Amino acid sequence: MIPGPVRVANEALAFLLELAALGLLAWWGFTLGHSLPLHLLLGLGLPLLAALLWGRYAAPKAPVRLPVPAVLAVKALVFGSAAAALGDRAGWGSGLGFALLCLANTALATRYRSTLAAASADQG
Repeated sequence: MIPGPVRVANEALAFLLELAALGLLAWWGFTLGHSLPLHLLLGLGLPLLAALLWGRYAAPKAPVRLPVPAVLAVKALVFGSAAAALGDRAGWGSGLGFALLCLANTALATRYRSTLAAASADQG
């Protein structure tokens, strides 16, 4: 079992990483292309699309409950896109660092949740 303070810190970090992913996608989108309409479309559209995917399929209270591998695929798509965006704008080392932080955070959260699910199944 993961200690309470570590779990709380990891959940807080998860929220900050999710916000950072949206911000990185917006930054990337606003800098792509050569026209104002394209900047606006991508700068607003990419984070909106990511937020909709996350909210519908990956959020803790998502209306569509997917199996864990599918939830992880949605998270990988959003975080991977944000890491690629950061890599493109600020250098690939930064993008790789963001990706590794997201991977470690998601792995710890997934481990905790699977431990809870197993404990719940044992009691049921």
